[in-house]
Amino acid sequence: MRTQRMAVSVLAALTTLTLAACGTESGSGAGSGDSGGSGDGSGTVRAGQPVTGVHWTVSSLTVGGRKTTAPAGAHVEIDPEGKATGSLGCNRFTAEAAVEGDKVTVGPGTTTEMGCEKEVQEFEKALGRAFSGELEADVTDRDDRKTLTLTTAQGDTIALTSEPPAPLAGTAWKITGLVSGSAVTSLPAGTEDKAHLTFGKDGSVEGNLGCNSFHGKATVSGSTLTFGPLTSTRKMCPGPEADLERALNGVLEGTATYEIDHRSLSIEAKSGKGLEASAPAAGG
Repeated sequence: MRTQRMAVSVLAALTTLTLAACGTESGSGAGSGDSGGSGDGSGTVRAGQPVTGVHWTVSSLTVGGRKTTAPAGAHVEIDPEGKATGSLGCNRFTAEAAVEGDKVTVGPGTTTEMGCEKEVQEFEKALGRAFSGELEADVTDRDDRKTLTLTTAQGDTIALTSEPPAPLAGTAWKITGLVSGSAVTSLPAGTEDKAHLTFGKDGSVEGNLGCNSFHGKATVSGSTLTFGPLTSTRKMCPGPEADLERALNGVLEGTATYEIDHRSLSIEAKSGKGLEASAPAAGG
């Protein structure tokens, strides 16, 4: 299992990391991402088509004519003050970013240095090479979403889609990691896609602990969750699944705090033990 929360260090290979490379989360997009172009539907960035203040999920990267689907979680958000933050797919980043008309210019930044799966590492490196300096931005409306295409001087492109935040209640949260103090570790081998939970608007919670299904009460007050006793099935579970269930039972009891970062959920018990979970892509 690998530690996922690590100190941020100065970028080396990604010194000129482009703001669009990963998604950022920012505040209101007051004017920074707009230009005074016409509203003719051409897709260029113009008034009413902001780049800033939008959570952009990275859909794909095309380099040298080769298109690669982005890993889950890759996103970027640009704020009006010239800062871009987000995730390359595994590592998080912060970079300087400027939006002027239909141009986005990304400068030096920082990134975490977590060990990631090989395919994700390759994507992050490609993203770092492709996204630097000045990019041309093209925004279009499609139904209830916007799409953003960032194009480099070499003709390589990053495709991004706007995505709304996930509510606590009614979302099927997939448990993706376990928290212990400041460290987040992956789930026991073989249990990666089994544990999940859903909060109801009626104060209920239900899901799966990795082997056994459960249901119970969960009262929400501000950023606090108070769990009542959980009732679960009683199947005999293999070692890794039993380990996961013990860890989750230690989080989903008593009082805990929670935080939602767009489509990511963190829950931490008073003991410092916790979990991380993610919501499915909107419309997915």
